[in-house]
Amino acid sequence: MLKNDKYEAVIGLEIHAQLNTKSKAFCADEVAFGAAANTLVSPISLGHPGTLPMHNREAVNMAIMLGLACDCDIREYNTYDRKNYFYADLPKGYQITQMDTPICNNGAVEITLPDGTTKSINLTRIHMEEDTGKGLHDLDIENTLMDYNRAGTPLVEIVTEPDFRSGDEAYAFLSEIRRLVRYLDVCDGNMEEGSLRCDANVSIRPLGAQKFGVKVEVKNMNSMSNVKKAIEHEFDRQCKMADNGEEIFSETRSFDAMKGTTFSMRSKEDANDYRFFPEPDLPPLIVSEKWIAEVRQRMPALPKELFQKFTTELNLNNYDAGMLTESKEVASYFLRVCDKTSNYKAAANWVMGAIKSWVNSNASSIERFPLSPATIADIIASIDEGIINFSVAEQKLFPALLKESTKKAKDLIAELNLAQTGDDDTLQQLIDEVLAENAAKVAEYKSGKTGLLGMFMGQIMKKSGGKADPKKTNQLLAKALNS
Repeated sequence: MLKNDKYEAVIGLEIHAQLNTKSKAFCADEVAFGAAANTLVSPISLGHPGTLPMHNREAVNMAIMLGLACDCDIREYNTYDRKNYFYADLPKGYQITQMDTPICNNGAVEITLPDGTTKSINLTRIHMEEDTGKGLHDLDIENTLMDYNRAGTPLVEIVTEPDFRSGDEAYAFLSEIRRLVRYLDVCDGNMEEGSLRCDANVSIRPLGAQKFGVKVEVKNMNSMSNVKKAIEHEFDRQCKMADNGEEIFSETRSFDAMKGTTFSMRSKEDANDYRFFPEPDLPPLIVSEKWIAEVRQRMPALPKELFQKFTTELNLNNYDAGMLTESKEVASYFLRVCDKTSNYKAAANWVMGAIKSWVNSNASSIERFPLSPATIADIIASIDEGIINFSVAEQKLFPALLKESTKKAKDLIAELNLAQTGDDDTLQQLIDEVLAENAAKVAEYKSGKTGLLGMFMGQIMKKSGGKADPKKTNQLLAKALNS
């Protein structure tokens, strides 16, 4: 919680998510990131006289899906409004949005904080609208250039109640929203590309007070860590102003990531009147119970459902379940491994260990991982059956399979002579050799330094090329040392 001995922070978030539709919110223009400037526009998205908008059913589907995932009430009768303001990034001179009839009302999202505690963040609404164009400030020394490709891209705006009390809570909420939209495939969640954007409303109030303070809106934060930093800076700034007897007034501020500070953009009192009025060219949108049921049927299992499944049905601990549900793709791969093996803990260890390491070192994704879930299950089976030990599987078999991904695990074990040695005579010979080479250490062990057992085991495993059966070797070694 952000507080000092006098004040606490009160924070609400407004999050815009660009929807993963192929066309824009109210016309058939293509949506694509990175296209040449002003190539994805038409008379409709540019607001030419005589053009008419139309509903995008898939955008509505995605809004409903997100609302259901957040336990919102889905509105049946939806209308649109014109929000009028004359910025250069808005070619029509107004934005089509939902002012009085947001498609989703209420709802909540549970977050997990760094200390493991959970908190429910209440939502006010989720409404549909269209995005603006984009100003380019670094291509011309004297002028700002406009790219209208983004204008008309479908958005949902997620508005929370002022339930946050720290930057950590805001960070956790943003992480959960990003995970949700990616699971649902309604938004790619890339803040650095602007497809997920967050504004924070920050105020302070005396400890124990119920009345909210004056709200300051902070914009232009392009990462979750910057949202956290901006909130923490703004809290400190407002506390210092209050202590100095300065008036905190309602304004819009921007965050300078290089300096870690906020600066004023405009006063809220001087903001233009948006003059909302009903959009005359779009008929009301009726979302029936049947439509909602069809959308619900399309929804994938959500993180909280998978977490429950992993901890109850598969008996994983909370940490493993949390790691495996961080992304839909990782959870999906893990489940496909579990379809081929009943050793769920081993499957989790492979996905979070060697497989994650491959993904990170190759700057790739699990969708591009070359080994099938069946192959990972075969490695697990080879270990469980005592054919190979984990160390050799991880250090030798796994890299060999990555190079020859079409081969079977057991075929490569035989081809590379990786099968572990379980023959008592062979193991006894290795033990005798190691003990003879370390006579002084044997004497120390017998005098009470039993911790040397690990050293002897390491020497034996090295001599065997890692192929000695650890369990049998440990038994025979202990017998030899204690005789």
